[in-house]
Amino acid sequence: MKITEHFSRQEFDCKDLQKTPYPAEWIETRLRPLCEALELIRAQTGPLIVNSGYRTPEHNKRVKGAKNSPHIQGRAADIKCRGFTGQGLADIAFALMKSGKIPMGGLGVYPNRIHYDTRGTFATWRGK
Repeated sequence: MKITEHFSRQEFDCKDLQKTPYPAEWIETRLRPLCEALELIRAQTGPLIVNSGYRTPEHNKRVKGAKNSPHIQGRAADIKCRGFTGQGLADIAFALMKSGKIPMGGLGVYPNRIHYDTRGTFATWRGK
């Protein structure tokens, strides 16, 4: 199911063994705003790869995600893009947040990827 021009629901399904689908009841209120923000990042970078989207609480625990991770709420994506470091992607996402073009949210910076979520308040951290 296509959510926006370049993103489908399946990209955000849980990566657990059951391949738990992204909850249908959250698509319009949570996934669509996330995908719309990712489209604006993509417009400046080129194609994005979604490494992680929705996570069940059990899968989140298995991958050692934060206890109240926005991934569990279906409001987060870990993304990477060929030719960009994590810092390069973070700079673009931060500029878009600062200009009000995408929702304020969490921005985790990793060597070759970022975590972006639509929590509504700014938070940042660095990961390994």
